[in-house]
Amino acid sequence: METTACILCECNCGIEVRIEDGHFTRIRGDKNHPGSKGYACEKALRLDHYQNSRDRLNAPQRRREDGTFEEIDWDTAISEVASKLSGVRDAHGGDSILYYGGGGQGNHLGGAYSTALRAALGSRFRSSALAQEKTGEFWVNHEMFGTGVRGDFEHTEVAVFVGKNPWQSHGIPEARRTLKAIANDPARSMVVIDPRRTETADLADYFLQVKPGTDAFCLATLGAILVEENLFDRSFIRDHTSNSKAAIEALRKVPISDFAGRCGIDEDLLRRTARRVAGASSVAVYEDLGVQQAPHSTLVSYLEKLIWVLTGNFAKPGAQFVPTVLVPFARGNTSRRPSPVTGAKVIGGMIPCNSIADEILTDHPDRFRAMFIESANPVHSLSDSRRMGEALDELDLVVVIDIAMTESARHADYVLPASSQYEKWEATFFNFDFPDNVFQLRAPIVEPLEGTLPEPEIHARIVRELAVLDADLVAGLLATAESDRVKFATDFMTATTADPMIGRMAPILLYETLGQTLPDGAGAAAVLWALAHRCAMTYPKAVGRAGFEGDGLEPGEALFDAMISQRSGVVFTRSDWDEVWSQINTTDGAINLEIPVLIDALDRLHSEPDGLTSSEYPFILAAGERRSFTANTIFRDPAWRKRDRHGALRISAPDAERLGIEDGGRVRVSTGGGTIVTSIEITDTLQSGHITLPNGFGLDYPDQSGIRSSTGVSVNDLTVTGGRFEDPIAGTPYHKHVPARVEALT
Repeated sequence: METTACILCECNCGIEVRIEDGHFTRIRGDKNHPGSKGYACEKALRLDHYQNSRDRLNAPQRRREDGTFEEIDWDTAISEVASKLSGVRDAHGGDSILYYGGGGQGNHLGGAYSTALRAALGSRFRSSALAQEKTGEFWVNHEMFGTGVRGDFEHTEVAVFVGKNPWQSHGIPEARRTLKAIANDPARSMVVIDPRRTETADLADYFLQVKPGTDAFCLATLGAILVEENLFDRSFIRDHTSNSKAAIEALRKVPISDFAGRCGIDEDLLRRTARRVAGASSVAVYEDLGVQQAPHSTLVSYLEKLIWVLTGNFAKPGAQFVPTVLVPFARGNTSRRPSPVTGAKVIGGMIPCNSIADEILTDHPDRFRAMFIESANPVHSLSDSRRMGEALDELDLVVVIDIAMTESARHADYVLPASSQYEKWEATFFNFDFPDNVFQLRAPIVEPLEGTLPEPEIHARIVRELAVLDADLVAGLLATAESDRVKFATDFMTATTADPMIGRMAPILLYETLGQTLPDGAGAAAVLWALAHRCAMTYPKAVGRAGFEGDGLEPGEALFDAMISQRSGVVFTRSDWDEVWSQINTTDGAINLEIPVLIDALDRLHSEPDGLTSSEYPFILAAGERRSFTANTIFRDPAWRKRDRHGALRISAPDAERLGIEDGGRVRVSTGGGTIVTSIEITDTLQSGHITLPNGFGLDYPDQSGIRSSTGVSVNDLTVTGGRFEDPIAGTPYHKHVPARVEALT
């Protein structure tokens, strides 16, 4: 059995794989993995459909003038891509090149090296799927804590899930085990806030089945009850927060009965829920896409955090904490420079995904002229797929790195085939566990498909072609790395601090020097050396508790060696609850409760009209529901699904009866973004007027004879962009709240 990890969600559970003739014939959880401890859900068992997909690419592709593609060799591809990227830079500036992607749930090493390529080109603007999901929460975290926060669900007395169904979407360690443990313990409770009765909701003690899009009213009511009934922790607020008065007064003004009616929840249930939260020894809260892609998403992030801060649920077992990180990618700081055309807020360095097409389809002189898309499929995954495709076609240059000819790749000028995640050294930077935080460097477990390259090598070859690194510097550092790693550290740090450009090229410089000395072809792991040292300097006590001690560079060197050698993963920090407060990164070290723009947004809820539906579009579509047989789109082969093969539209029984549709019938669904035809599944989990479509469908795939067809529908044929359908602060789309019309077909 080979040791590796699942790549289908951020948990990246450790797995063991039996391989026969290149196929994954048996997959099970890895009991030696210090994070997942042998746990794995059923989706991981189907990973052979990813590894042995029929639409893998095995040679670089170049678009002909007639729109078809031809195979070219790697030297030609690298030379032409480098020349055309530098041509765009020289003609329009590096800011005209937008980088999108950087890895999915499991392949983050390529994204680490892309930063050097972007530096070589002067490309400053980037985006990714995070910018259509998480940036609102990132920004709220930054404003309140100066850093990201997570919840300790393993030990919490009360778990609260807001727009989150961890039974299917996971997101917490050993999700189903943890949910069952909470549900089966009479001393613990679970609260679920969701318009749909999910598998997690079925386990809950308090299920607040809100009307679609009214989560802010529900959370505001819970906060208002805490204030009205004097249930909040006054000593915690006094000792650990700042600027609390305005937030508390805003909650005090909330009309509890009115807001309870607007979210559709009985006021008594809301009061019992607030009292349970206030009376608990610990509370952990998780919000996710169900609210992050729905109305008031950034306000919802603020309100849910106010609830657990007001009740003192921070920096203690079972509550919220600040995780150690190897890569602080979840930053919520706002760039001083907005996006070049639309002026959209750039949070954590990412422009909103909803703005990308508008940044291209214009005659504005500062519009984007080229896109470099890595391990991502924005034509399928972003709102209004048709318009996103039109935008790519308007660019002077599109370069895609991926393992398959994706929907986005078909709009590219060059497609560079990557090795699969099981054919190369790879890792994820979704490392948020507490107190033991875990990192796993995954070694290749199968030979790479001939003609493919790992993303770090692709980036390195383009940078070589651009000739931005001094050859003598590279040669000297390589010689030092081969003989004396301690001296290499000194020389490398001297070089990268003396010249800012060399500093920005650090990942590729490491790859070309230290990377060439690593065992078993693990050159892609070279960037981990810098991350290990930064981690050891940032969290010296936590790294020391994990067993990496010594003076000077010794802890970082020992941590790096462990990362390289321990196949099931390594505990890189062992945190202590007493240290959590020291990781708050506000100016005064206290939690800031006053965010004026969100307090104003809370005040505006009082007079806001109900919903986005109309006589033309009377339904609310939640686009992208997580189900047992949905996953991210690296699963292009539909054969992995045992059930729900076509991704039926789910609809309530009263709505189906009113429309005259039986289970399995066909309907036409229309929105402001488009129209699709699909089958239906009648369910008792939805309220009347609420419909759902799953994520991960609508990808075309070749049959045995090479004829391509798609299974199910792509939800982004229906989603829309524009001011009414995106968060006014973060620009995140309302994928989970799309006004729609449903018509029966005979």
